Amino acid sequence: MLLYTLISVFSQLIDIVVMVVIVQFVLSLLIAFNVVNLHNKAVAAVWTALGAILDPMLNPIRRIMPNTGGIDFSPMILIFGLRILVQVLFFFASLATAV
Repeated sequence: MLLYTLISVFSQLIDIVVMVVIVQFVLSLLIAFNVVNLHNKAVAAVWTALGAILDPMLNPIRRIMPNTGGIDFSPMILIFGLRILVQVLFFFASLATAV
C-alpha cells in the first residue's frame, strides 16, 4: 500500500512537470508568433524560470537526438519517457504486491 502511495505521489509530480512543459511550449509559440515578446519583464522572467526548471531535463535529450532543424522534439520525448516511467513503476509495484 505504501509503495502505491509513493508511486502516486511521484506520478503527481510528473504531472506537474508535464504541465510546465506544456506551458513552456505555449509560451514559445506566443513568442515565435510575436504575440508576446521577451522585452516585457514578466514574460522574460517566466521564460527564464521555465528554462531553469526544464533545461536540466531537456538538455540530455537534446544531446542524444539528431538535428531536426528548427523543430525541438525533446519536450515530447521527455513527456513520453516520464509517462513510460510511471507505467513501469506501477507494473513493478503490482508484481511486488502479488508476491
